[in-house]
Amino acid sequence: MSLIQETDFGTPRSKSGTMITLTIDGQSVTVPEGTSIMRAAMEAGTQIPKLCATDMVDAFGSCRMCLIEIDGRAGTPASCTTPALQGLVVRTQTDRLKKLRKGVMELYISDHPLDCLTCAANGDCELQDMAGAVGLRDVRYGYEGENHVFAKSGGAANAAWMPKDESNPYFTYDPSKCIVCSRCVRACEEVQGTFALTISGRGFDSRVSPGMSESFLGSECVSCGACVQACPTATLTEKSVIEIGQPEHSVVTTCAYCGVGCAFKAEMRGEEVVRMVPYKNGKANRGHSCVKGRFAWGYTNHKERILNPMIREKISDPWREVSWDEAFNFAAAKFRGIQAKYGRDAIGGITSSRCTNEEVFVVQKLIRAGFGNNNVDTCARVCHSPTGYGLSSTFGTSAGTQDFDSVEDSDVVMIIGANPTDGHPVFASRLKKRLRAGARLIVVDPRRTDIVRSAHVEAQHHLPLLPGTNVAVLTALAHVIVTEGLVDEAFVRERCDWSEFEDWASFVALPKNSPEATAIATGVDPKELRAAARLFATGGNGAIYYGLGVTEHSQGSTTVIAIANLAMATGNIGRPGVGVNPLRGQNNVQGSCDMGSFPHELPGYRHISGDAVRETFESMWNVKLNKEPGLRIPNMFDAAIDGSFMGLYVQGEDILQSDPNTKHVVSALSAMECVIVHDLFLNETANYAHVFFPGSTFLEKNGTFTNAERRIQRVRKVMSPRNGLEDWEVTLGFAKALGYEMHYDHPSEIMDEIAELTPTFAGVSFAKLDELGSVQWPCNEKAPLGTPVMHIGGFVRGKGKFMITEYIATDERTGPRFPLLLTTGRILSQYNVGAQTRRTDNVVWHQEDRLEMHPHDAEQRGIRDGDWCRLQSRAGETTLRALLTERVAPGVVYTTFHHPTTQANVITTEFSDWATNCPEYKVTAVQISPSNGPSDWQKDYDEQARHSRRIAPVVEAAE
Repeated sequence: MSLIQETDFGTPRSKSGTMITLTIDGQSVTVPEGTSIMRAAMEAGTQIPKLCATDMVDAFGSCRMCLIEIDGRAGTPASCTTPALQGLVVRTQTDRLKKLRKGVMELYISDHPLDCLTCAANGDCELQDMAGAVGLRDVRYGYEGENHVFAKSGGAANAAWMPKDESNPYFTYDPSKCIVCSRCVRACEEVQGTFALTISGRGFDSRVSPGMSESFLGSECVSCGACVQACPTATLTEKSVIEIGQPEHSVVTTCAYCGVGCAFKAEMRGEEVVRMVPYKNGKANRGHSCVKGRFAWGYTNHKERILNPMIREKISDPWREVSWDEAFNFAAAKFRGIQAKYGRDAIGGITSSRCTNEEVFVVQKLIRAGFGNNNVDTCARVCHSPTGYGLSSTFGTSAGTQDFDSVEDSDVVMIIGANPTDGHPVFASRLKKRLRAGARLIVVDPRRTDIVRSAHVEAQHHLPLLPGTNVAVLTALAHVIVTEGLVDEAFVRERCDWSEFEDWASFVALPKNSPEATAIATGVDPKELRAAARLFATGGNGAIYYGLGVTEHSQGSTTVIAIANLAMATGNIGRPGVGVNPLRGQNNVQGSCDMGSFPHELPGYRHISGDAVRETFESMWNVKLNKEPGLRIPNMFDAAIDGSFMGLYVQGEDILQSDPNTKHVVSALSAMECVIVHDLFLNETANYAHVFFPGSTFLEKNGTFTNAERRIQRVRKVMSPRNGLEDWEVTLGFAKALGYEMHYDHPSEIMDEIAELTPTFAGVSFAKLDELGSVQWPCNEKAPLGTPVMHIGGFVRGKGKFMITEYIATDERTGPRFPLLLTTGRILSQYNVGAQTRRTDNVVWHQEDRLEMHPHDAEQRGIRDGDWCRLQSRAGETTLRALLTERVAPGVVYTTFHHPTTQANVITTEFSDWATNCPEYKVTAVQISPSNGPSDWQKDYDEQARHSRRIAPVVEAAE
């Protein structure tokens, strides 16, 4: 193995379809019109020296290293900023150019530290490389006089010198090594879109400045790492590189955080990760990353990680470390005993959206074939199950319609109930780039999220609806489109059921669905809503992106259907730049659904009751399958409390922290006779577990993830599992102890079985993924290279189905006791329940969950910023500190759920989506009052958790 080297062409690729031919150093080169001469030369195999140029950002032309000569033209233009033209004759190496480049390099080196041997960038420094490329052997100017290199000059303090900034936990900024190429500034602007960096001063006083001469940690920097990746010297360097040294080999794998699915090069020394570098050929992220994927992988080696299997008879007992075989046999005996006592249906399992497709597949197979029932569910139950229901009902498939590249062709983007800058930051960066280029934005969200107004981006319309009124707002948007004659009738007549459209159009046109009539419930200005509807219907390619603010409602499925209706009515389906795009929360939540993790569906979303489908699986698995759908997660909890569901296998999910109404979940888990937790850490659910199977991280396994755009990508093992087994091997060991043995030697064999059983995966194999990098399902005979855009020319179900979406107010209402509405979400630095990110340096940005509230609501209650406050609902109460902000409207409060000390879900209720039981996390009536600190419930919970996590010391056998 060696380091994977990606070619840097110096400037971005031209998208022009017109080709031109020029001559470079006597060689004929044909490139797309608009290509820079630098890139044209590189494509021909000639590397022109450069320092300020890189193909991730636009040409800048400041370093003066890439000078060229063009026949018939005077001067020596920069090749990065000079476009290739038909018939040009270019020379990249002449005596004149050699002298100019060497002179420029002498100037750079005359004000640069000469500590190359001890520098962290030694072996990976473009300044060092270019000095060699131009043949620099001496610096005529010397190193005396004014400089940025030394802290003292002539015995006095050097005003031009600045100390190293080590405030960021992941990288350092050493101004003395900066050559002011501006690559970091441009990466922050053009790639990330944060505009946190600038060049302050002029001439000799020029320097990179985070914000207004702030530290990196104190500035608006979001630590995405784009600046570090762009830096050609050691000015910006990962602390891990400083500590470990330069990597010696790399492996391409896929990030295990959000549903964007960024591809990374894990750069290694032996089995130690040196750094994670975003892979430019990754089709989801195109070489960009966020703070989590780029830097927050240290949880793999965290001291709290559990590496040995553990068992105990009662949850009040301390854990006892045992061998894998003893753990498997103990768990199998418990589950067999429960089934003998309570019946076959008394046990079940929950698959993980953080594990690979192959690992999820074998868990659902174990439950259906080994347990003998269909009591399998997944975390999508509590996030995007309404997406599956709504999109399959209207379009015929349970997934988003586009790839992420599609946003580059969008003219109008509508974001509903999603906060991409925090939840899906790499996609958000691509979106912001498109918005800066001229696309227009509509945001439908109770909060004023960052995307509403940030650097060089501002939404044309922000509709700050009251939580729980999504359906009313979407129906009002449709009302305007229908009544003002803005429907794409040709598309609807050709692609959709016309009679169903007529019924739907008659419904949305009713006066009760007008913006003016619905404003009473939604709180949205009718004029603003009408303007947004007109923009979406007439503004060109219209794309809708939505998140958990759509699905986690009692009308979550109805809202997804309403979104699909809107897309069909405006003809925004079936081509690049449009579509309905759910932003999935976890790295493999799409895959966990694809793999058959719902109790009523086998892999590929085929109902368990279908005889022909079931017989296909029975033939391969050599077992008779139960045709009755099993229990959903809420049903499992209810059945446990009733005494009929007594055993649960939980793969890689922390249901106690993530599911609603924490007290109800505690009651259910406490009632069970055997809970098996298969995870990395003793999470909150493990407080009530009897068996703990230690899991493996994404760095320690082979397999695949499927991201939010249906993209299937390889996960590659870069180190040996510290727990001894990959997660699929753990499940196989448990299955064998139960008497249902599965025979696989590698996850590729599991994927082969998936492909054989699942029509949408029929063309997928590890070999194909290794060849193509990734594919988007459906991938089969009809689409051997995958399907980037769905529903081209027709819907999967045939005709698109319009469905009536009647707004029904949630049963969760505000009143005198609970006058405020609580909604929940995520923050950039943390992920889901925080089990991984809380065990990294990301806690420097988010050490606790805070309660956002409007200053008006706080003043009424005597609460100041930072005060402890009591948050109470009908379900329970907790305490946390207030954060006063106008991002939320009066009457609405907001918090995150990343920290178990807060247990925000003790507040949320059991109200759920009518079709899928997805919990209504986004609407909870609450009251807030001053508090002195943690509640009694929090104290009791913390005490129980500490008691439950005791691990008995290992007693060495006497000799």
